[in-house]
Amino acid sequence: MRPEKIDPADLKTQQVGPVSILFGYENGKYPYGNSLIVTGSRQAAIIDPSLGVVARKDVLPSIDMVIHSHVHEDHIAGTHLFHGVPWHAHSMDALGLESIEGLMKIYGTPSGPEYDEFRQEIETSFYYPKGGEVQPFDEGHVFDLGDVTVKVLHTPGHTRGHCCFLIEWGEDLANKLVYLGDIELTGFGPYYGDAWSDLNHFEESIDRLKHVDAGWWLTFHHKGLIEGRDTFLAMLDQFESMIQDRESRLLEFIKEPRSMAEIIDHRFVYRPGQTGFLIDEIERRSMGMHLDRLIEKGHVRFSGGAYQEIVS
Repeated sequence: MRPEKIDPADLKTQQVGPVSILFGYENGKYPYGNSLIVTGSRQAAIIDPSLGVVARKDVLPSIDMVIHSHVHEDHIAGTHLFHGVPWHAHSMDALGLESIEGLMKIYGTPSGPEYDEFRQEIETSFYYPKGGEVQPFDEGHVFDLGDVTVKVLHTPGHTRGHCCFLIEWGEDLANKLVYLGDIELTGFGPYYGDAWSDLNHFEESIDRLKHVDAGWWLTFHHKGLIEGRDTFLAMLDQFESMIQDRESRLLEFIKEPRSMAEIIDHRFVYRPGQTGFLIDEIERRSMGMHLDRLIEKGHVRFSGGAYQEIVS
């Protein structure tokens, strides 16, 4: 559904301390997402303005800055509404806000008709923002909004510059919220299928979050707001387990020699038989990362154009 066809009154908003959660259509189901506005005594920041923000454009409060967890089309769809204020992104993802060509490098979409189609979709359906003042940040940077802070936790893997944000307005856990971006805790599992994704870094980022204390957790897609650290940790473990599930299924499949084409067709990230835009490329990149590290560990060999598990 196009954002201009959505009545803002039909979209859920929830307040947690100084954080206004702007839930997207169907609880942030892609291409929508759950954005948030953090309001301090001096400034207000919007984080990851989504298509749901576009639907609310006539009822938005004054905003002093835009902060991005990373630069993907669904997380920047509302950024064009905020010309005249700084657009912040991690230094490793900032080029995606500086030009559409930079964003296409992050995806790594091969040149051709699919590249052209995807680029056009980003420019039109996701309102690619142009001409803004892009300011990079790095690990540990703190946005002090006045009586509330937003601290950068660099959590790469989904993209090189993907970040979570620890929002604090007091000492108690009930006064701390972690925005998780696309560490989204769904049954689909972690997504590391772009050119700038990294499986090992994603695992390290998940481990880092296990040591962060907060009372609230928020995902951009699907799960939304989660209360309680124990609940979050259980969901994080389940989310992480999908990595090992994929790897175990891959090893089972390559007990016999298999080419990359056969591995792609079998589907390990997506459901068997599922087709669609760039799915083959995502399977190739994702399973390539698994295979590279399995070869490095001595569990798999590549010979004669085929991969096979080494059985000791």
